Amino acid sequence: MSNNCEVSGEEKNIRERMKTWSFWKTYVAVLVGGIGGFLYYRFVGCSSGTCAITSNPYASVFFGAFFGYFLVNRPCAC
Repeated sequence: MSNNCEVSGEEKNIRERMKTWSFWKTYVAVLVGGIGGFLYYRFVGCSSGTCAITSNPYASVFFGAFFGYFLVNRPCAC
């Protein structure tokens, strides 16, 4: 059984891959998600300190980056 998600063809070296959008989209999504998580903490977050995620800026940034990563790197629906 073959995996249709794999990239066919010859393997590229790192310099060639760095020139493609598919290489950078993960990093951009994590960065944008982290910024979004911080902005959510800053403007919407919990001021009483009882909220597990939104009362801590580190947790908000982590979960924002986590969701940014998984939005662009969903498992392939083969």
